Amino acid sequence: MKLYLASLGAGLLVGIVYSLINVRSPAPPVVALVGLLGILIGEQIVPVAKNLLAGDSLRAAIGLADCSDHVLGQLPGRQSAAVERSPQDTPLRDTPPHTPPGS
Repeated sequence: MKLYLASLGAGLLVGIVYSLINVRSPAPPVVALVGLLGILIGEQIVPVAKNLLAGDSLRAAIGLADCSDHVLGQLPGRQSAAVERSPQDTPLRDTPPHTPPGS
C-alpha cells in the first residue's frame, strides 16, 4: 500500500510541474519520452551518491550502481548472470548444425 501512495504522490508532483510549465497530459510523445528518460536517470542519483559518499570515484560509483543496465536495459551481446536456461530452451535431441546446400 505504501508503494501505491508513493506512486500517487509522485504522479501528483509531476502533474503540478506539468501544469506550471503548461504541458497538458498526455504529453506529446517526445516530451513524454524525455520525461521517462529523466525518471530513469533520476532513479540512479541516490545509488551513485551513496557510492560517492563511500569514497568511490564517479566512474566507479556509476559502475557499482549498475546504471547502464538499469537505464539502457540489457544491451545486445551481454548475458545477465541471473538468466538461466529453462528446460524449454534445451533441445530435445542433438541435431547437427545446418549446412547450406553445395558446401
